[in-house]
Amino acid sequence: MHWQTHTVFNQPIPLNNSNLFLSDTALREAVLREGAGWDLDLLASIGQQLGTAESLELGRLANVNPPELLRYDASGARLDDVRFHPAWHLLMQGLCANRVHNLAWEEQARAGSFVARAARFVLHAQVEAGTLCPLTMTHAATPLLQTLLPAPFADWQTPLMSDRYDPHLLPGSQKRGLLIGMGMTEKQGGSDVLSNTTRADKNGDGSYSLIGHKWFFSVPQSDAHLVLAQAKGGLSCFLVPRFLPDGQRNSVRLERLKDKLGNRSNASSEVEFMEAAGWLLGEEGEGIRLILKMGGLTRFDCALGSHGLMRRALSVALYHAHQRQAFGKTLVEQPLMRQVLSRMALQLEGQTAFLFRLARAWDNRISPEDALWARLFTPAAKFAICQAGIPFVAEAMEVLGGIGYCEESELPRLYREMPVNSIWEGSGNIMCLDVLRVLAKQPGVVDLLTIECNEVKGQDRHFDRAWRQLQQRLRKPSEAQGREITRQIYLLGSGAQMLKTASPPMAQAWCRMMLDSRGATLLDERTQNDLLLRATGGAG
Repeated sequence: MHWQTHTVFNQPIPLNNSNLFLSDTALREAVLREGAGWDLDLLASIGQQLGTAESLELGRLANVNPPELLRYDASGARLDDVRFHPAWHLLMQGLCANRVHNLAWEEQARAGSFVARAARFVLHAQVEAGTLCPLTMTHAATPLLQTLLPAPFADWQTPLMSDRYDPHLLPGSQKRGLLIGMGMTEKQGGSDVLSNTTRADKNGDGSYSLIGHKWFFSVPQSDAHLVLAQAKGGLSCFLVPRFLPDGQRNSVRLERLKDKLGNRSNASSEVEFMEAAGWLLGEEGEGIRLILKMGGLTRFDCALGSHGLMRRALSVALYHAHQRQAFGKTLVEQPLMRQVLSRMALQLEGQTAFLFRLARAWDNRISPEDALWARLFTPAAKFAICQAGIPFVAEAMEVLGGIGYCEESELPRLYREMPVNSIWEGSGNIMCLDVLRVLAKQPGVVDLLTIECNEVKGQDRHFDRAWRQLQQRLRKPSEAQGREITRQIYLLGSGAQMLKTASPPMAQAWCRMMLDSRGATLLDERTQNDLLLRATGGAG
């Protein structure tokens, strides 16, 4: 053919049709170690299904075809609905079928169900992250609604615990499955929700009329939202349903959908409450206390989501490096590239060990020690892991070079997705202030840290030095040091888990890389081989 100028070669094929669970040795070990070994077979099945080319294509389609606001119907009547691409609905069906929104809250939930659910969340994050937002909020709201659901909505208990996804525009009592959103943020306040101006006035029937706005009203197609508003007794939390008990639409007006950097598949909106009906949860003035109970759960999911995105970025980079040749060798054989890839893999080893120990703490939160463990380390994990994800995906892009920067690759979408987890549910400074609050107000938290670090004391000099440095800072912690204190707490928590669970060479390599203030040293060849094997599903 005379028009052909060259033969295309040395171009790696994209990563698809892999098992996302079986290819991740650290994840498999963590699930078994932290008490969810009973879910291994199902996780392998989920990992196989999600790793197919078809599932990955659904993730792409849901993002290149973002949701559309339908403010009016054909007759001009107010509709306030959102239209999604079919790929969104298929992804949501899979998430609900896998109980990502309610596995831990089943009446007969098995020990380790929080760990199993965390693994399912991480696997889904590698395919499409926007669909996780509705599931995260529903998961966080469900335990609250199980105890405080207002009487007019008592029949919602069954669909809340369903494994069905039901997108129909119907009252909640007529649906097979429900989604719950949140509306906390206003224009003037952002993270300072005490400055909220939305007003809630009590009606004679016990409901409230809400007048005001929300600047971020997440997942507007949800069957109800938990909304903060100022009542007579102070800032309070309300259940604001999409449909009223009599079947009429509630007076919640969707003004526009946000045009976001990433998270394109998911709808985020601005709304006005035109005397919208809401039902009080708990008592007036308890709004902050109730949202903080949910906030720990959503913040943990932010860390899990960033970890899943990082894992996918590494998988894409590794698959490319095993195929692409340069200067007479595959990239994965090049000494400098091996250092880059193995260090990325080592970073994820520490995250996996830490996050699934944290999942076990949430699972066993009836224990005061584990409840305190979760309270301290959840905001620290969100701060450290979510911020680490942005440069991590950029590094993976560099492995692929120009191809990784183009939209045909998954990596630009992963990169754009990263900042939302760092910003949503409290940005970095809010997480650090929360950690400082725990240190100041939670009795026994320094003792908890001491026990955690003393269990591995003497195993690694870098860890021991970092622990001594943190102890000095904790004598007089200041707000200005909040970021460094929070980062050190996360690193020591991760390092302790690595020293407890990883092989000594790998644990010590992690401590050198993450805790040596003089600059990270090179990983030896044996550790590189071990890490790269484990990152592709080998035994290590």
